[in-house]
Amino acid sequence: MSSPSTVADDPPRLDLRSLPPIYVLPSHLTTEALHALEDSLTDWGARVSYDLDEANLVIGKVGTKKRAELDLRCRRLWTEDVTPRQKETRLPIALNQDLAEPLRKKRRIERTPSRPNKTKATVVIDDSSTESGPEDVSKDTTNLQPQQCSSSSTETENERASGPPEPAVAVDDIGCRDTVKVINLNWLDESISAGRLLSLQSYLVYEGRRIPRPEDEVTPTRTTKITALKLDQIAPKSDAKSPSMKPKAFKDILERAKLEAASANQKTGASYYMPVAKAQKTFGSRYYPSPSHRSSQAVIRPPHLVHQTTSEHDEGVSSNIPEMPAWVKEGKKYACERITLNHPPNEKFISLLEKIKLARLLTADEIGVRAYSTSIAALAAYPRTLTSTREVAALPGCDSKISNLYREWRDNDGHIQAVEAIEHDEVLTVLRLFWEIWGVGATTAREFYFDRGWRDLDDIVEHGWHSLHRVQQIGVKYYEEFQERIPRHEVEFIASKIVEHARKLTNDGIEHCIVGGYRRGNKDCGDVDVIISHRDESLTLGLVKDIVASLEAEGWITHTLTLNLTTSKRDQKTLPFRNDGGGHGFDSLDKALVVWQDINWPNKEADLTANEKVKNPNIHRRVDIIISPWRTAGCAILGWSGGNTFERDLRRYAKHKHGWKFDSSGVRDRATGEVLDLEGRGGPSKTWGEAEKKVFQGFGLEFREPWERCTG
Repeated sequence: MSSPSTVADDPPRLDLRSLPPIYVLPSHLTTEALHALEDSLTDWGARVSYDLDEANLVIGKVGTKKRAELDLRCRRLWTEDVTPRQKETRLPIALNQDLAEPLRKKRRIERTPSRPNKTKATVVIDDSSTESGPEDVSKDTTNLQPQQCSSSSTETENERASGPPEPAVAVDDIGCRDTVKVINLNWLDESISAGRLLSLQSYLVYEGRRIPRPEDEVTPTRTTKITALKLDQIAPKSDAKSPSMKPKAFKDILERAKLEAASANQKTGASYYMPVAKAQKTFGSRYYPSPSHRSSQAVIRPPHLVHQTTSEHDEGVSSNIPEMPAWVKEGKKYACERITLNHPPNEKFISLLEKIKLARLLTADEIGVRAYSTSIAALAAYPRTLTSTREVAALPGCDSKISNLYREWRDNDGHIQAVEAIEHDEVLTVLRLFWEIWGVGATTAREFYFDRGWRDLDDIVEHGWHSLHRVQQIGVKYYEEFQERIPRHEVEFIASKIVEHARKLTNDGIEHCIVGGYRRGNKDCGDVDVIISHRDESLTLGLVKDIVASLEAEGWITHTLTLNLTTSKRDQKTLPFRNDGGGHGFDSLDKALVVWQDINWPNKEADLTANEKVKNPNIHRRVDIIISPWRTAGCAILGWSGGNTFERDLRRYAKHKHGWKFDSSGVRDRATGEVLDLEGRGGPSKTWGEAEKKVFQGFGLEFREPWERCTG
């Protein structure tokens, strides 16, 4: 069988609209591969859900039944095994290369309840407590009999004698509503190679019927280490009555390790769904279809449906939802395609979802963070006050979980049980404290708490000060000062001083733009972001280093934490497209991250006269000084002005709609590596705003003012 990476210039069109909701397992997939897989499934008409409770199909790099059961339990889904018995107890990792599809085996139903392994409980964020309420969108399956829910039946001799059926997704492949099938990701790869949907049954790893969570079970930990357990806490204990127990368990562990190691040697996630031509391999192993190919394949997904009950009528809620905005009707899923203002009508509800999202971040649930970010951005863009769960479910990225959380919030005077649990959780409180330290991310915060046993800032200073790098030490030292917001007038003053020193070093041609939250219209900011440019590119080369030195000499900058000359080192050219899957974040321009302190204060002269060593009483501020050549000034301010989800979706839009790579240094074509000069059309731009509008126009997007990009 030929490699999927060289099958054809364009991948075959797969129609996945007939499949039930699909959940993609993130295990063994890189973040980029996971996002690309979800986007590809959506483009082909699949109903991709971020909520495992909604899904009937689970697709992932899973090769064994035990692993599949564990992955489901880790995501708080308990099942009993109804997998048809086959001669092979696990899906072969290497399929017969001479067969388009493995032969189907005689199937028998085996209903043996799974036995979840008991594992030490960790931080669990239960944001699904409302899913059984009167407006619960989950389907009622209590009346279904067990024999109705089996996805397979005993085959007759005539059926077996007739040979393998035509590869297709048959009705019995899909199963019933209260069962979930775990399908090996090879199914999608082989379907792409064959040019049609192959039978799901041949790639079935595990099938289970949903059951209530056993009272004595806890959710197994995920792959990210949250707690550090001693060896004697997790090692199997010896039993005098069963001397062979420990060797048997050890043997089972070795067998599972061998199987998982074999699974890890499969093709990378990207190759399963994005074939490319040989000529494109120089710039990566992913496929970027042409705009015409994409437009002809556009599929608008139907909105999630929430069942309405008589309780809504009893509460006086109309059965008709208001007319949806145009972006909802047109199925626009990217935040850069719609207006999102500060302080939206549903701000109070959104603020609680933000707390759940932060808790997901602190507990290493990256998929949950992305799902909540998408939902929050859609809710923030909705121009009316919500009145029903059906309105919520109609919005892109808002599934039944968000609808049920809204119902709970609406019916309980603005309270959500999951949020209250988060606010009173001692572990999450400490994790957030550490996460708010400048230079400490969520991963390091968990390391501080679980690995080092620290519980407050005093623990860090007393027991680990010398183990911190310099940025973290500054973050701890000025923790309380950095939590103070910066008013707009102070932001403007700081920017004026930076420009003043830049002009001393060059000439009056220096131009600047204050970006970040200030440009979005925030009344105050967490830090100051200033972009400096000059129409003479020779004057911006290495300029940031000289500006910092000049400000340090006068005392405005007390600490320089990072000083990057990324753009100058590549002669101020646009960031090259990398084919190794690595990333540079949202920005690659020359910049300096510094600590700022106003050198003037009232009675300064009198204080210095009384004591030459008097300390400056002014608060310390965080300041980013960014340098951009004027040629890509529009990309620079566009890349530094939007909310996080706006910026994330802008890059996804560039990738999936155009096959481009965008960052604040410019735009490149991913297929050829060519730099695209979107701002050069019609000659050099006269203003920052004109340059930015040219970038929007080049993307084919309607221009959005900075204060219309407040996605959070």
